[in-house]
Amino acid sequence: MAGSEYRNLQPGERKDLEARILYEDNHILVVNKAVGDIVQGDKTRDETLADKYKAFIAARDSKPGKVFLGVPHRLDRPVSGAVILAKTSKALERLAAMFRDGSVHKTYWALCCEAPPSEETELCDWLSRNERLNKSFVTKEGAPGAKPARLKYRLLGATGRYFLLEVDLLTGRHHQIRCQLAHEGCHIKGDLKYGAPRSNPDGGICLHARRISFIHPVKKTPLDLTAPVPPSWKGVGEEGVIPSLP
Repeated sequence: MAGSEYRNLQPGERKDLEARILYEDNHILVVNKAVGDIVQGDKTRDETLADKYKAFIAARDSKPGKVFLGVPHRLDRPVSGAVILAKTSKALERLAAMFRDGSVHKTYWALCCEAPPSEETELCDWLSRNERLNKSFVTKEGAPGAKPARLKYRLLGATGRYFLLEVDLLTGRHHQIRCQLAHEGCHIKGDLKYGAPRSNPDGGICLHARRISFIHPVKKTPLDLTAPVPPSWKGVGEEGVIPSLP
């Protein structure tokens, strides 16, 4: 039976997965990851984002046998936003190389609990990762395992309680945005691990992979895709306007 290798999706879940597709062709699939979705399998053995979309594609296309979806990059489980999946091994190999050489540009939105020290600046730090704690720390150059981390941010909007930053990620370190902003005293809403005062109801954090820009790995055409923010970001408009937040 077509799609029999994969679990049956409920109508509501199938509709939600379809609505999250930002771009699709024969080579790649770009989706808006929800908070809580896991991009790469871990010790929890929870169903991955790729597994969900394999089941979706198998059902939608009445596809017999296996569906190929490769994962060229990751996004932390509590983070939402744009994720690229590869539908062919050729696309996967090329995308992986593009992420390694920095030719995929990612822009994030971060909703923070405190005002940033500057309205616009570049942060340059050295980060060290603690595997046991699954956490990164700002350290000194030359410290064991220290790697350079760079990002740029600018303030998009603010209310009396929250501040919306647009972040251009210039390097790809573990928990980089979370760690560097927290070090500046600018904690991401809901991010208890890095010092936020309280959790979010959905268990996620208010960090969102807003835009992803790259050259298509096969067609060689430019793609610039934008992922809508989660509904839980009440009051955050598409241009970064935050007139009223709870």
